[in-house]
Amino acid sequence: MGMNDGPNDDLSRWDRISKGSLRSARRLSSRRGREESGLFLVEGAQAVREALAWPGKVNLLATSDPVRDAEHVGAAERRGIRVVLLTDEDVSALSDTVTSQGVFAVCRQVTRHELPDKDVRLAVICAQVRDPGNAGTVIRCADAFGADCVILTRGSVDPHNPKTVRSSVGSIFHLPVLVGVDLADAVEWAHRHHMTVLAADGGGHGLDAVARSGRLKAPIAWLMGNEAWGLPETDRALADEVVGVPMWGSAESLNLSTAAAVVLYATASEQRA
Repeated sequence: MGMNDGPNDDLSRWDRISKGSLRSARRLSSRRGREESGLFLVEGAQAVREALAWPGKVNLLATSDPVRDAEHVGAAERRGIRVVLLTDEDVSALSDTVTSQGVFAVCRQVTRHELPDKDVRLAVICAQVRDPGNAGTVIRCADAFGADCVILTRGSVDPHNPKTVRSSVGSIFHLPVLVGVDLADAVEWAHRHHMTVLAADGGGHGLDAVARSGRLKAPIAWLMGNEAWGLPETDRALADEVVGVPMWGSAESLNLSTAAAVVLYATASEQRA
């Protein structure tokens, strides 16, 4: 039931979103708006649930149906987060999806610029990955398979892009996401912390053979290339080894996020064996 579908005495507990707040939230759809405010917009029930469980600053919860979203509303109220109501028109203004779930949060940005000063077992380095959906899915895969961090090198998509946040399905709140790092610096950091850097690209050793050799049991940083042009030779040369995913069917290639899922699963399996 939407907020305008029938009487609900509880609606009087919350204010409707003001024009100013709606305008500010809409500005978060642009990179400039996010950079100027230091905020980003989270959309969808699962992503908002993770935002509300995150210890960082959440400024606002906005919902078109507080009865449906009672769990989110309760979590927000326990944390002292302001809750506002949205009309269908407000939802359309905020959402970039065809069918929105009608629940949003405004949060402080979560990314970091300083590389971790500790040894890690599994990391993902994305070299100029620019598709927001792919970037979000890579973050989700990294979270699912226990990676310690995701590094989006300089020139990559902003991980606070609404489509990236939505594709991560809340995983952006679970592990460090580093931005604005030069690729050479990221590789040097991995080597300094005793990681083998494997470039996921065609033409290298097969992933299955690398796994059988036991090399995936060591700390690994996977280097993933751009969706359109992959890894240029200069980037491939920074890695210790180039590794490809064997394919026995007729598909020409795997997309970035699918390849990330395969190599991260294989590595996590070996490291936990």
